[in-house]
Amino acid sequence: MGLLDNKRVFVTGGSRGLGQAICDIYAREGADVAFNYAASHDSANETVRLIEQHGRKALKYNTSVTDRDGMKVVAKDLIEQWGGVDILVNNAALNRGDNFATMTSSAWDEVIDVNVNGLFNVTKPFFKQMMRQRKGYILNISSIAAVRALPTSVHYSTGKAASIGFTKCLSREGAPFGISVNCIAAGIMDTDLGNALPDAFKELYTGWTSKRRFGTAQELAEFAVFMVCDRNTYMNGEVVIIDGGAVV
Repeated sequence: MGLLDNKRVFVTGGSRGLGQAICDIYAREGADVAFNYAASHDSANETVRLIEQHGRKALKYNTSVTDRDGMKVVAKDLIEQWGGVDILVNNAALNRGDNFATMTSSAWDEVIDVNVNGLFNVTKPFFKQMMRQRKGYILNISSIAAVRALPTSVHYSTGKAASIGFTKCLSREGAPFGISVNCIAAGIMDTDLGNALPDAFKELYTGWTSKRRFGTAQELAEFAVFMVCDRNTYMNGEVVIIDGGAVV
């Protein structure tokens, strides 16, 4: 018996990094998992393989979270194929190594479009479906860049801070319909996104953490299982920090 037996899940950005690990671990715990991706077909196929090796169903959608109409189509298709979803994980994110003084308008718009508008584009159709079935779990993946003064890009930090406000307010709207909305503020993980940071900052960060290392995608995914399982029924509107004990 897994923690997510026979649950139906949709994960954004599921072809790599944290998203791929979440798809893998959720399937191991008994869930059928659908996910979207924007670029790498090979990585998406690997995610499908990871899900199916656990004997679970997998669906992939090459649709960006910035495609509002496309995400409505994805949600409709999942209702037709699976009857909807029980769990939504908003994981997709974008960062750019920009300083605010030299940041272009297009760079700001690109990051905010994924990290903020993507939350609306994806969550709205699935939230309405969860309201109709009067149950559901939504997990948003934020960052410690949203709650601490890290030397990271302003557009990325702004978007991740928005996901925390999104979590808290949506949790109140969802509660009367049996929907729980929570958030993980992740530290730097050993993923493509984390490893793209400047070497000097990566070395500094590992010194800040009591664990003296980056986290792994699998470590975060293991905790993310509990946050959306039926053993976790009283948590709502919460932000849990997983950063290896960083003191900044």
